Parts: sequence; C-alpha cells; structure tokens
Amino acid sequence: MLTRVQLSGRGGLANISETMHKKFCSQLADYLAEEARANSVNVVELTKLSYGAIQENWFVLADFSNGIFEGSQKFCLRMDAPTSIDDSHKRHEEFFLLKLAFEEGVRVPEPIFFCRDPSILGREFFITRWIEGNADGRNITRQKLSASARSKLICEIAEQLAAIHKIKPKGKSANFLKDYNSSSAKKVISDYRAALDDLPETSAAIEWGLRWAELNIPKNTEKLFCHRDYRVGNLLINKGQLTAVLDWEFANWSDPMEDIAWFCAKCWRFGADTREAGGIGQRSDFYNYYEEKSGRKVDKNAVFFWEVLAHIRWAIIARRQGERFASSGENSLEPAMTAYISPQLEWEIIGMTGKHKNVY
Repeated sequence: MLTRVQLSGRGGLANISETMHKKFCSQLADYLAEEARANSVNVVELTKLSYGAIQENWFVLADFSNGIFEGSQKFCLRMDAPTSIDDSHKRHEEFFLLKLAFEEGVRVPEPIFFCRDPSILGREFFITRWIEGNADGRNITRQKLSASARSKLICEIAEQLAAIHKIKPKGKSANFLKDYNSSSAKKVISDYRAALDDLPETSAAIEWGLRWAELNIPKNTEKLFCHRDYRVGNLLINKGQLTAVLDWEFANWSDPMEDIAWFCAKCWRFGADTREAGGIGQRSDFYNYYEEKSGRKVDKNAVFFWEVLAHIRWAIIARRQGERFASSGENSLEPAMTAYISPQLEWEIIGMTGKHKNVY
C-alpha cells in the first residue's frame, strides 16, 4: 500500500495545526456531500501520502449517507505542492487526461471530482478512487518474484504503455498539449537547455550531453500521445500485478521511444541494474511485449538516444528540486535530498555518450 505519513510532516496541508486539520476535514466533507448529493459526509481520515515528489497526494476515508455513494469510501486527493515545476500540467489539465485515459481503458484511478474553488483546501484539487498497491520504486525492485512473475508483470506494463500510445486527445480541452512543428527531440533539447540556463549554476556534463543529443537526433520518428514519466515509482503494483498508472502531469505529444527509454533508463532501476526494464525484468521481454501489443517496432538506437536525454532530464529536475528547497519556500526534505543525485546522473551522461559517440 502507498505509505502514509503523520500529519506533522512539513509542507502544504501537512504543516497545519490540529484545529486547521479539523476545519479542512469539515470543508472537504461539505464539498463531497454537495458533489455526491449525499445527506451527509464524515471525513474520517485525511492523511498525506509519502508518494509524490512534485504534487501532494492525500488518502481520504469518508462515510457517506445516501447520494451516489453509500457507506465508507476510500479516495485519493491530489493537489499542487507549495511550489511547482513550470512544465508540469495544472491539476484541471491532469484531471482531463486521467478521464481520457480511464475512458480508453487504461489502468488509472477513476477520476471522480475536480474542485477549482481555493476556499475549500486553499488550492485546486481533484479526487480519484483509491487503488491498493505499492508505488515505492525501491520496494518494488527488491521484491522477490519468480522469473515468470517478473515476465508477466513486464507484459502488463508494456501492454499499458501500448494502450497509452493509442490515446488521441482531441478538441479544445486538449489544446494545452504542445503540438509543435519541429521534431519532439529538437523541442525537448531546446526545453532542457532553457531549463538549465534558468538555474543559478550550469553543468558542463549536462551541456556536453545536450550537445551530444543535438548531433544524434533520431530520424523518421513518430509523434504520439506519451505519458513522459512512465517508470517504476509511477506504477502502482499490488501482489505482482500492475493496478494503476499514476502521475500524468508531464503527458504530451512525443516520440513513443521516449516512454520506452524512460522506463528502461538506469536512473529508474533503483539499483537493480541487471534488470534493465525498470529494475523488474529483462529489456528484451519489454521490447517484445510492447511490439506485440502496439504493432510498432522498437527503434533501439532511438531508445538509447532518449535514455541519454532521460538522465539529462532527471539531472536538471534534481537541480531544480534543490532550488525549490533553497529559494522557493518548499520546506519538504525530499526536494533537498533529490538535488544530491545530480552528480551521479551527470557521471552516467558522460559514460553513455563516451561509449556511443554517434548513434546516427
């Protein structure tokens, strides 16, 4: 199960008194009663989850009297953290993508309500069904599973990724997605360079990696709807099965090989480096299952290119997380600690680009 932390934790709603907590529970109960057309709602528990580096996630246990729900119900409440990353979607945009994915049959938490009114909890938030499972990457990659169980789980993960790549967002509600004219890779490199330039200090290793990427942009790529954060840690696993794909805040149009690379990148194996598919299974199995479910051939050179960019992206995010802690008012210890992994990622960038000077 997702780990819950005590209310005394720092940052966001966690940094409130018991009196304020009771007030928030009361206001949330009133909101749920109105939306669910219930006679009454009692919020029994509102507890911050340890999961979520950029947004805040809360476990909600509520008792309903009549309305569209009846009796005890479990939900997940998701809202912005006190500070955010610019290129992450707003909560109403992520809620739209969750609804779209749910309607297309992708395994996501069922989206229930979206609240724009900041007077309820101080920020926009949305409510989804609670799904049992574990999203702790280190815990997942250290689970003792048989070879067949790992292969089955990798098959499920590949199948869901193939389903995501079949989603076709349309209409005005999807206009926030960036459909740029140049290649996905060129746009991403430009965005990463701009993000690096915005930081107080640059990095020679990241600059090197970006230049390598400019010289090795894949040719003849597709542009599909991609999750863009598809990795262990954003996949809910319960008893060896994939129960939900979480965190759609970076989803956008891109090369589908980017999602494959992000899942396989060494920085997201949580130390289980011999199992190159997310620290869970074999890369060859993941490729084969994805090709079978999607009808699309995996371009191994393009995947390598995107794996280099995965380390660049994560290194920049790590530095930005540290900056959130240092100067932007974010009191959580997690972004402060995240900054310390940047040198390791930069070393990996140098190693990868040194071995493969030219992919194309």
